[in-house]
Amino acid sequence: MSRDRNSNDKPKKTRTSPPGRSKPAAPRAPKVEKSDDKKGKPVREPRLMSESEAKSYEKSYASTGKPTGKRSGKSFDTRSKYEKGDSKPGPKKPFKSYDKQDESERTRSFVQKRRLEKISKEVPKESIRLNKYIANSGICSRREADQLISQGLVQVNGKPVTEMGYQVQKTDRVIFDGQGITPEKPVYVLLNKPKGYISTTKDEKARKTVMDLVANASPYRVFPVGRLDRSTTGVILLTNDGHMTKKLTHPSFNMKKIYHVTLDRKLDRADLNAIAEGVRLEEGVAEVDSISYIEGKPKNEVGIEIHIGWNRVVRRIFQRLGYEVELLDRVMFAGLTKKNIKRGHWRILTELEVNNLKMM
Repeated sequence: MSRDRNSNDKPKKTRTSPPGRSKPAAPRAPKVEKSDDKKGKPVREPRLMSESEAKSYEKSYASTGKPTGKRSGKSFDTRSKYEKGDSKPGPKKPFKSYDKQDESERTRSFVQKRRLEKISKEVPKESIRLNKYIANSGICSRREADQLISQGLVQVNGKPVTEMGYQVQKTDRVIFDGQGITPEKPVYVLLNKPKGYISTTKDEKARKTVMDLVANASPYRVFPVGRLDRSTTGVILLTNDGHMTKKLTHPSFNMKKIYHVTLDRKLDRADLNAIAEGVRLEEGVAEVDSISYIEGKPKNEVGIEIHIGWNRVVRRIFQRLGYEVELLDRVMFAGLTKKNIKRGHWRILTELEVNNLKMM
């Protein structure tokens, strides 16, 4: 028989979860130990650690790495893991600090090494093609050299050569446009000269020269452009490019040089103005482009810009007015500075710097 149902009673709606979403699980009741009916033991309620007990537990676990109490759990295990990491026991490696200066030094030495290797690969062998011989001398490219050869403008050992692919020996003499040429690729080395070195290739008294400092700078023999006194320091250029050497040292090109001068006493304002107007020496009036005190330095330190290349001209200018030059450092020559070059060290010029010298 069916039970009577009140017409006002409505069926209860059951709430269903939307598709793709699982029904949330009911919260679990805390686990309670059941009593043993046979032995008649009372029910044991869970006990939580007090704050002081938890701190002592953490302290002992952090020092030993092992649980020392009756209670153990993941919370304490992972805490030590995150604090100490998964490091294995053993001697600790010394911490190496990162130094930007050391990193930049390694980068510069690597760049210089690559440039030197590039130059070394271009050293001519026992025999070399004539067009490459001409191109290595810096006159023109290989394709343009082929045109010069075909026109009979190149001579080898006094005879014109028009044969393509002609091999030239090291002992052969090659002449173009009436002048002898060499297959050496031009090399430009910038040196920060220290005190006590002479700016010559050889010295009769066996004193130290700048060639001792750039012995490994180039596979070719380079020569200093201009001179610096033995006691004068600063930037100096060495190259095997004879045309560039003549251009940088000839008075008509007016290559500017800047010196940092340290005197034995303060330079008077009147003497500074006299030097700016020009001091008469044996060769004539020594014209100075500019002279001024160095900002933040004592009055016995001045900067002087000059283009004339007379022997010991800067020292003689100040000696003419009764001053003695204690330190003389050339900080700029033909637009080249000693920036990032330690005293006694050198570097190879970049292509941009070489092009700037050629355009002067």
